[in-house]
Amino acid sequence: MLIVGHPRAGSLCHALADAYEAGARDAGADLVRLDLRDLAFSRDVETEAMSLQETEPDVARTRELVTWAEHLVFVYPTWWGTMPSLLKGFLDRLLLPGFAFRHSENAIGYEGLLGGRSAHLITTMDTPPAIYRLAYRAPGHNAMRRATLGFCDIAPTRVTAFGSVLNSDIARRARWIERVRREGRRLRGAVPTPGERAKARLGAWLAALRLQFYPTTWMAYAIGAMLWAGVSALGTAAFWLGYLVLFFLEAATVFTNELADLAADRKNRRYGPFNGGSRVLVEGRVSEAAMRAGLVVALGLALASALSLVIWTDAPALGTSLVLAVTAIAALSYTMPPIKLCYRTLGEVDVAFTHGPAVLVCGWVIMGGGVLHAAPWLAGIPLALAVLPSITLSNVPDLEADAAVGKATIAVRFGQRAAIGFAMAATAASAACAVLWPFVGAAPDFYLTVPWGAVPHAAWLLWLLARALPEQSVPRNMMSLMLASLTHVLWFIVPPFIFLMI
Repeated sequence: MLIVGHPRAGSLCHALADAYEAGARDAGADLVRLDLRDLAFSRDVETEAMSLQETEPDVARTRELVTWAEHLVFVYPTWWGTMPSLLKGFLDRLLLPGFAFRHSENAIGYEGLLGGRSAHLITTMDTPPAIYRLAYRAPGHNAMRRATLGFCDIAPTRVTAFGSVLNSDIARRARWIERVRREGRRLRGAVPTPGERAKARLGAWLAALRLQFYPTTWMAYAIGAMLWAGVSALGTAAFWLGYLVLFFLEAATVFTNELADLAADRKNRRYGPFNGGSRVLVEGRVSEAAMRAGLVVALGLALASALSLVIWTDAPALGTSLVLAVTAIAALSYTMPPIKLCYRTLGEVDVAFTHGPAVLVCGWVIMGGGVLHAAPWLAGIPLALAVLPSITLSNVPDLEADAAVGKATIAVRFGQRAAIGFAMAATAASAACAVLWPFVGAAPDFYLTVPWGAVPHAAWLLWLLARALPEQSVPRNMMSLMLASLTHVLWFIVPPFIFLMI
């Protein structure tokens, strides 16, 4: 679909559009062209809600064409750093809620509805393109590529900019027209380049890994290692090989969850960065077969790292093998059959164990400490209590989708209010441990640093949760509640880590 946004006939933009159209038709493209200056529509949104305004026939037809098109090409001049009012008004009327995007029920707030389409912006300007990018930071390109098309899930969007038009001569403009003809002939932008395909695959796998959860695992593991061996532990091969095992186990766990939770994720409209999975399977960015292969690779790398750890380092073979095996079974059993702890209302406790005491004890044992020593377990209990609210709250937005597939999370089994109440109890318990642990003889000294931040944060989190407790539906500030709960965990990791480092 070729859209010409210049308000005057006979412009350079029209000549560029003619050239692109000729080239694209030569390439065999099924192309429809719209010249916005010939359409009849009101450029202004005149009603309180955009959807209430009468839709002119030309706007309705254009929406049908956008639905039909796989690739959108916009040709327009850049005036005052961005698009002309003709194109801006057209986009205001075209891209309505329910067609281009919707107010999603998830924690993010909005969801683009025009995915599966790419775009190409061809624009002219008097400002030299390099100055436009470097001095002005390309406001018009960003507005179209990110805030408009990207918001509606149209990607990738390529940009071809020509300038300075004011200082160009006939020969230079002829070269621009010929370049656009060639770009139309090879449908530049409609077919991803090998580099773009590789970037998309890499981005999908990075999203599938859910790397936002890994730093706290590393720090808890490091705390356990430094508890036994001091800060020098961070420079040993055993430490890093041990973390490689945990890294690949965490990757295998999230891949397992993606596969096992696919039915729930497909039903889930309340997903966000901390719940509902990565969405790469739902959106088709990674196939189920590829995800299963990724799971096998992650497990293979975890096993290879574990064997290297036991064979090539001084880590105690029996203790190391034991704690890593228990951690692996616990982590994978969250959704993996036949145990499927999240279907038995034990998933939250499982996550609290694997992201608290389990990884902390792994660090301790790999550095040479005994499995049954009280110190690492005592260090991990308050951390586990702090993790419990975050995983419990992250299941609240997923409640309906989880219930539909038979998952029995705390929120599903006991209801939203009970889940929030459980999160409040765990938050209070973690704060109480932070206060009491310095007086427990076998507890690590670093707990002297924890209460100063953990207790005020817990009080704030409890206040937020108490306000959300009476609500009958998922709280509108659910994202804030999850962020407050996740950051509460940091008080049980960051100050102890710093304490042990110095």
